[in-house]
Amino acid sequence: MSIEVGSIVEGVVTGITNFGAFIELPGGQTGLVHISEVADSYVRDVKDYLKDKDRVKVKVIAVDKGKIGLSIKQAKPIVAHSTSERKSNPERRGYHQPARKPENFEDRLTKFMKESDERQQDIRRSTDNKRGGKGSKKSYKTSV
Repeated sequence: MSIEVGSIVEGVVTGITNFGAFIELPGGQTGLVHISEVADSYVRDVKDYLKDKDRVKVKVIAVDKGKIGLSIKQAKPIVAHSTSERKSNPERRGYHQPARKPENFEDRLTKFMKESDERQQDIRRSTDNKRGGKGSKKSYKTSV
């Protein structure tokens, strides 16, 4: 079976790496879905979205010197919404967030100062370790 750019095919996940997933296509060919083409949202770990032997629909986005580039997010159909529906339903756009207690300025400032102090302590510890402890020179005993 010939794989053409723009075609949508179904394949099976054969391997997962930190940069994407390998998909076995019909005809025994294998292509790669890059991590940026797995989902519409940010993907930190491909394993959160895919696992071995999953059947997925993919779109062929590139064929170059025997390498096949695939996309899962481009294989999904584009759903058009009317403008009135978008305005009336903000949850569909991903703007819905759980209700949080509003923080006042003093609470936010206190939280920032605490986090800032912790970061500075971590930086001091790492630089002190590199210098050999608190920036002081080591003294060596010499025998006479």
